[in-house]
Amino acid sequence: MPAPARTDATVAVPPARPNRLPPPARDPTPARRGPSHAVISVPDSHRRTYRHGMTVASAVAVLVGVLALATVLGLLLRARTGRARRTRPRDTSTTAADPATADLAPSEAFGTDATLVQFSTPTCARCPATRRQLDAVAAANPGVTRLEIDLAERPELARRFAVMQTPTVLLLDRSRAVHTRFGGPPRPAELTAALDTVLTAAAPTPGDESP
Repeated sequence: MPAPARTDATVAVPPARPNRLPPPARDPTPARRGPSHAVISVPDSHRRTYRHGMTVASAVAVLVGVLALATVLGLLLRARTGRARRTRPRDTSTTAADPATADLAPSEAFGTDATLVQFSTPTCARCPATRRQLDAVAAANPGVTRLEIDLAERPELARRFAVMQTPTVLLLDRSRAVHTRFGGPPRPAELTAALDTVLTAAAPTPGDESP
């Protein structure tokens, strides 16, 4: 019996599929996220506004400080204005004229017992009222006169007598020495007290009176 004929047939084999693992099971509990550090980007316009705000705040703080300092200085100056300041006492045993005040006016312009010297300037707003005040005091006390000196005409006297404001009033005794000074319009009570001290010292003692 003849052998069966061989036939060459090609059998197509499908490619092998990769083994796929099943997806992991999901945990029903939601995961907790740790703290995150977010970087916030500030626009340039906001940065300029921030810097401008700091500049305005600094300027306001400086302005408030300057105003506070000016207020304190104003209160101190007001507290000292018109107050009597006693100068260093001079030897009263001599009647020789004080050379520091000898050139303020002619000799006959000084009072025999006391002299009120007022330093003024053309722009001084309080000087006219002070002039009337001193004139009334001089009229009420014999032997007392008032002198007024314009510092615009004699500026060297401002340095000699340390005049820092006008009016400034000097009370001279009978030897023309500066007994008391007032920065600003004199306070009436303090002016009266200082003048009484000068007039009391100028009054002759009973033993000096002629018979």
